[in-house]
Amino acid sequence: MIQKTYKAYLFDFDYTLADSSRGIVMCFRNVLAMHGHDGISDEAIKRTIGKTLEESFTILTGIDDKETLAAYRKEYVAQADKLMTANTVLFPETLDVLSKLKEKGAKIGIISTKYRYRIMELLGKKLPEGFLDIIVGGEDVKTPKPSPEGLMFAISHLGLDKNDVLYCGDSTVDAETALNAGVDFAGVLHGMTTRCELEAYPHVKIMDSLNVII
Repeated sequence: MIQKTYKAYLFDFDYTLADSSRGIVMCFRNVLAMHGHDGISDEAIKRTIGKTLEESFTILTGIDDKETLAAYRKEYVAQADKLMTANTVLFPETLDVLSKLKEKGAKIGIISTKYRYRIMELLGKKLPEGFLDIIVGGEDVKTPKPSPEGLMFAISHLGLDKNDVLYCGDSTVDAETALNAGVDFAGVLHGMTTRCELEAYPHVKIMDSLNVII
């Protein structure tokens, strides 16, 4: 259990609240195959989750030409429109944890590099309308995580002091985001990032499950 009670709990999405790795791998595989990129493992793809699509494609292919990366991103989004929601599942404890935090009067939000509409497409089927107080997606910021822009926007929008906010994520990108924003961070080991990697950053807790928050 985390000892401090916060006024707001803000979460990353992929590998924090939901496992969309199956859909993500499928989308990357389809785009990579279109352009003859082979020999890239599922694990390598999963290790890029949490980064922007352009960053991920650069890591996976070595390509850094902006126009090419923009074209790959567009193709990925088209694949995701067909494949992502059906191949994304919430972690078993997600709905229970979010509901209990809400019952305690906390604000709940999501800060993700994933597009907001995609998050809403999935969560709209799982949560009551208006349950989430804010969603900041990749299309809502000029600079993606680990820039603190999205996190700071959410805190300002909710009218809170950053000392009253906990940001929870699964990756070093999330840990850096919290650090850059001056916000408390809790890491969850749902993804590909190890405990040791997360413990290298300031944190209030590194958790095997979101249940530890409550």
